[in-house]
Amino acid sequence: MTIAPLPASGYIGRFAPTPSGPLHLGSLVAALGSWLDARAAGGHWLLRIEDIDPPRCPPGAIDQIYRQLEAFGLEWDGEIRHQSDRGAAYQAALDRLVADRMAYPCGCSRREWQQHGHYPGWCRHGSRHPERAQAWRLRTDKGIQPVCWQDRLFGSQCLDPTAQGDVVLKRKDGLWAYQLAVVVDDAAQGITDIVRGFDLLDNTPWQRQLQVALNYPEPRYLHLPLVLGEDGQKLSKQNLATAIPHDEAPARPVLHQALQLLGQAPPAALRQAEVTSQLAHALAHWSPETMVATPGRRHD
Repeated sequence: MTIAPLPASGYIGRFAPTPSGPLHLGSLVAALGSWLDARAAGGHWLLRIEDIDPPRCPPGAIDQIYRQLEAFGLEWDGEIRHQSDRGAAYQAALDRLVADRMAYPCGCSRREWQQHGHYPGWCRHGSRHPERAQAWRLRTDKGIQPVCWQDRLFGSQCLDPTAQGDVVLKRKDGLWAYQLAVVVDDAAQGITDIVRGFDLLDNTPWQRQLQVALNYPEPRYLHLPLVLGEDGQKLSKQNLATAIPHDEAPARPVLHQALQLLGQAPPAALRQAEVTSQLAHALAHWSPETMVATPGRRHD
């Protein structure tokens, strides 16, 4: 696909799954919410594969994600970006942070600091263990604090990133960490609106500090309620959540269920309708305001 010119609305959204396994109902809700928000605004919806941790990405998972999104009618704009190809951009960003003394090397092990609850910044003025492999951390005490923003569902938010610790930007094994990669790529792709699960809300302070430090624009945020299992826990690949279909016919009732979980109240008559019909109705009636500002919702 070739990306069209910037839409008149200026809206550019994205879905950025980690290919550690197939999509499940929780990831479908996140993808669907971001797709509906972008399309309802007349904007672009980009697909980015966050494959910066190869040991967690089994062969075939990426292609399965493509088939699942296609089965649910969630077409994307432009070429797919893979974070595994973006190391040079992440290094350039880290170099800027180091030059501005916003990032530092750290050789501490988790076992050494875990009793503190979060990393206490021991290496901010020089690594305590320079003989070890080094991770690179963000100095949260130098950036804006507290970080405040307006979430489109959960309202005014203020969190202190220093209370969360100096997050890792590059791991000891040389792999890039999520926080830096996602901020660099959102800026490079011109993302204006981030629609994602509530579990990532408390990542926003770190990401906002990075945006300011790197002179990136601030996107708008809409955090969606998580899909919870019968045990009240978030559906995830780690707890073996059931994969969603990768064929259109069995996808129909699952799409209807996902719309319900997004608080959109689709008509019962559409439960077995083609996904194109369900999406057309959902687009015509998309309203994030109908969602309840709760961290999670159980699915039936």
